Amino acid sequence: MPLSAPSAAATVVASGAASPRPNAIRTAAGLRFCGLRREALGLRSSPQAVAARRSVAAAATAGNGAAGSGGFDYDLLIIGAGVGGHGAALHAVEKGLKTAIIEGDVVGGTCVNRGCVPSKALLAVSGRMRELQDEHHMKSLGLQVSLPGYDRQAVADHANNLASKIRSNLTNSMKALGVDILTGIGTIVGKQKVRYGKVGFPDNEITARNIIIATGSIPFVPKGIEIDGKTVFTSDHALKLESVPDWIAIVGSGYIGLEFSDVYTALGSEVTFVEALDQLMPGFDPEIGKLAQRILINPRKIDYHTGVFASKITPAKDGKPVLIELIDAKTKEHKETLEVDAALIATGRAPFTKGLGLENINVVTQRGFVPVDDRMQVMDADGNVVPNLYCIGDANGKLMLAHAASAQGISVVEQISGRDNILNHLSIPAACFTHPEISMVGLTEPQAREKADKEGFEISVVKTSFKANTKALAENEGDGLAKMIYRPDTGEILGVHILGLHAADLIHEASNAIALGTRVQDIKFAVHAHPTLSEVLDELFKAAKVKAAGVSLSVNEPVAA
Repeated sequence: MPLSAPSAAATVVASGAASPRPNAIRTAAGLRFCGLRREALGLRSSPQAVAARRSVAAAATAGNGAAGSGGFDYDLLIIGAGVGGHGAALHAVEKGLKTAIIEGDVVGGTCVNRGCVPSKALLAVSGRMRELQDEHHMKSLGLQVSLPGYDRQAVADHANNLASKIRSNLTNSMKALGVDILTGIGTIVGKQKVRYGKVGFPDNEITARNIIIATGSIPFVPKGIEIDGKTVFTSDHALKLESVPDWIAIVGSGYIGLEFSDVYTALGSEVTFVEALDQLMPGFDPEIGKLAQRILINPRKIDYHTGVFASKITPAKDGKPVLIELIDAKTKEHKETLEVDAALIATGRAPFTKGLGLENINVVTQRGFVPVDDRMQVMDADGNVVPNLYCIGDANGKLMLAHAASAQGISVVEQISGRDNILNHLSIPAACFTHPEISMVGLTEPQAREKADKEGFEISVVKTSFKANTKALAENEGDGLAKMIYRPDTGEILGVHILGLHAADLIHEASNAIALGTRVQDIKFAVHAHPTLSEVLDELFKAAKVKAAGVSLSVNEPVAA
């Protein structure tokens, strides 16, 4: 999931959850889908290998004029060194482009420093604690465990150390490849021109043939909520784990709120969700959401209020608790006041685009988001493309996930290098790292039905249970469901949703199938090792029925895009 802070031109970076990127794969339509590489994992390339790659890429692009400075300081300048900016920079170097990246905070942005990475460290601890605390589960495996405990500071250090390590790896990977890392706040001052610098120091002005905005997002805090960073805080503060409150309210039940409820309840807190919509987890497929509530909410020390706004939240002070005033989401009438030890504000994220100088190039943001077309090209106030200017990640609002930002950045570099590329956002997976995990790709069932009604086709739904999977049963982790929505006339996969053990890892077979246009009637012939959790998806694909005669292709025949 589903997490924030400043980057480059200002402060934050492209968010959500970071993810490695696969090698580029070319589809029949000529589009490319790309994704992490060895350098980001701390495996450096030799200077000779770097020079060789640049030479090959320069030669390959010489015909279209994409490479070569042409009087510019850089071929590509990226504002923001988060996961999106990093992914774009590495791919640009591979393409032989002289590349620089401006960062006003720290390399890695939200995901590495205040989001995906440290949150996964905390969730790793909560997973171990849950396992050790589940006496029935342990006994069923023949294990005896004494009462588990934890060291709060050591847990916090684990998250901080992981973030530091990944941040160092990302920095070193760019330096090793020859990316210039420029420190300061970046502002666009004109066509293909950026000024950057640190407070108290002279500014520098540089030019670039192409510019990518990758400044990400920050936590969104609604009006009426007072943040003190100690008793009322956002995910930025929560990841430091400076305390474990006895009772904490979490405002918002999306990815961020759900993951933190997993952490806090495992460490002994009682949790109260405050959700503005009428049901918890509104962003999930409804069927998955209901099952998640039965598994992740009901058995734990969690209660909830739905259909209400937190109109005012006052931090604890002078011996008084945190006060949360709730009003009805529809009538706006006061409902009640909660008194808790702490409140985590998990109401989503807002783009960090202030100070970019967009007014200098006639660009007007929409609710803070930079308007872009399908190719991530920035659009001006008149609806025209701004030449040589792109925006990726949370700053454009298309899909606020770290790996989406990286994929968008790679797509942009492909275009800069002369190869048209349109990213299929419906093929980008998402995951919530609770215990068990939730993952998804494509459309939910209601979304698919709406699309089918509008376009005049039928949909079918198939499901499989983790209770029928040998590996899940061996782990005594049979709670879970996989669900696929598809077109029975063509076999097109519209969406896949999983709740269960390692769901975040399992989703990629489905997301790659959607990205590559693989149909159900073809992927059902894929072989899965036994006994593995991957057989959950194997059974899911095999359960699908395609009506149209003659549609099915042989297992080795390529699928036309």
